[in-house]
Amino acid sequence: QDQLVESGGGLVQAGGSLRLSCAASGQTFSNYNWGWSRQAPGKDHVFVAHITRGGSTTDYADSVKGRFTISRDDTKNTVHLQMNKLTPGDAAVYYCAARRGFSWSVIPQGYDYWGQGTQVTVSS
Repeated sequence: QDQLVESGGGLVQAGGSLRLSCAASGQTFSNYNWGWSRQAPGKDHVFVAHITRGGSTTDYADSVKGRFTISRDDTKNTVHLQMNKLTPGDAAVYYCAARRGFSWSVIPQGYDYWGQGTQVTVSS
């Protein structure tokens, strides 16, 4: 069974860092594009980072640009999100998502697989 499992969330002080990981299993995901999305209570999913298959192209939401870095390790079927200089505005449940094809999608329905989410809490 194909599944994605996030890890690395937790509580951090403002200005701190966290590194999220998303481990995929069941098949090889090297041909998939990846996205990291976050959802704060009462709000919609917002994609914060994308990476194409092969890792040649990445994209970031303006709110995280320069602070977050998405990367992938296809030898381990894993995607990471390095988050630096965290602020209380970054607090949310973070999800990884995988999509077949040649690029990412900006809508949740465009993804084929989702993880269960990992909570990120940032104290001020």
